[in-house]
Order: sequence, then structure tokens, then C-alpha cells
Amino acid sequence: MAKQILVTNDDGVLSEGLLALAQSLAGLGDVHVVAPSTEASAIGHALTLRRPLRLERVAPHRFAVDGTPTDCVNIGIAQVLKAMPDLVVSGINKGWNLGDDVTYSGTVAGAMEGALLGIPSLAVSLHNPRERAGDLDFTQAARVACEIATHILRDGLPTRTFLNVNVPSVAAKGIKVTVQASRNHVTSIGERSDPKGRPYYWIEEGQNEWQPHDRSDYQAVRDGYVSVTPLQPDLTAHHLLTALELSLEREAGVR
Repeated sequence: MAKQILVTNDDGVLSEGLLALAQSLAGLGDVHVVAPSTEASAIGHALTLRRPLRLERVAPHRFAVDGTPTDCVNIGIAQVLKAMPDLVVSGINKGWNLGDDVTYSGTVAGAMEGALLGIPSLAVSLHNPRERAGDLDFTQAARVACEIATHILRDGLPTRTFLNVNVPSVAAKGIKVTVQASRNHVTSIGERSDPKGRPYYWIEEGQNEWQPHDRSDYQAVRDGYVSVTPLQPDLTAHHLLTALELSLEREAGVR
């Protein structure tokens, strides 16, 4: 029986990166695309709960949902496949999703939702050095996605884990398994006025200073390598558990 592969993204159902990804995976099984009807970048792991969602068939095996990548994964499973797929792949995003930024990323959230549902999953992003809307070559990223998907379908992943893949815009020197980078991020808020003189605000790119780390995802892509970072939804700071318990016990004892 053919493998069932669910593909989503956060750039929208008509994104070139999404189509390149779906085509590259076609040789691995039955590919079903369920993606946002419009761009849903930087929406994180949001789930739509306060309005109805519409599912529209836009092409054979390709559907649009007027919601988030997380919505798309759930509706794709429940209404399109009507079963759990063998693999969830999210991407190919126009721009990298590295380090702390994975918490904002709708692309990463699509793969995370797959992992939460117990499905092997990966997110794929392509470095966009000039933040261009078009003219990106997704060929290398699509090929890498297919290679890693093949590996996952063969060997699997531990439960509740997924892979975050970032591909350089130049010919890759190889693949590196990496950790999340950290950065000092200062958000810039632009204040403007509408025609009636009322203020409104625009979140702009702030100052970014990446922390040096030889094994970070940021460093790998900057050095021309494909970065593959194993992630998990568990945000528990395990190293803090014992110290926090002792501290709170002492405080409770004083009272």
C-alpha cells in the first residue's frame, strides 16, 4: 500500500515552494496538499476556534483552508485523508526558520502538529538572502526534503519529535545536524497615524545579534550547509526541575 503523505505550509496554497515540495515527494507515495488559502506566516502554532473553517478543492489532491497551518493538518487528516498519514511535511518556506524564530513560524508549527498527533514530520525552509517575493530556486530544497523524507519513512522518528530543515540559497556543502541558535532580539515598533490622525503600530524588523555556537542551525546555513535540527514540543526546562523544587520547598518550610 502506498505511503500517505500530507503536505502543508504557511505561505499559502499557491506558493511555488509548496508545489515544488509536493512534486518532489510524489515518488514516495500518495501526496495530499492541504494548505492555507492565503499567507499565514509568523502565525505560530495557532488553532482557529472562534469561527468556522472552509475547505476548498483547488486541484486534484490539493485543498485550501481559510485558516492556519495547524488547522490544515487537522482538517487534512479528518476530512481529506480520513486517516493518519505516514508523514507530514511543511514547506518549503520562503526564508529560513532558525533558532528562537521557530516559535513564531507557521511552517514549523505544521510539522509540530504532526508530531503532537504521533506522525513523523519535518519542516523545510529555504534561505532567502534578499527577502525576495519571487525568483527563488526551490530545486535543491525540494531534493533535500525528498532525501530526508525517504530517511524518515524508512527509519522513523522517536515519538513526539520532528525535524526542522533549513537549506542555504547556494549549493550546499553537505548536511549538518544542529541545535537551535539563540539571539538577542530587540523588536522595533513603528508608530504612524492614519488619515484621521489616530495612531497605529507596525511591528518591524528589530536588531538581531546571533550568539556564537559552532553547532547552531544559524551557523550551519551561514556556512553553506543544510541544517537539520531535531525538535520536540516539550518546552519543559528539565535542568531546572530539581533546583526549583528545592527552592520552593525551602520557601514553603519558612512559611
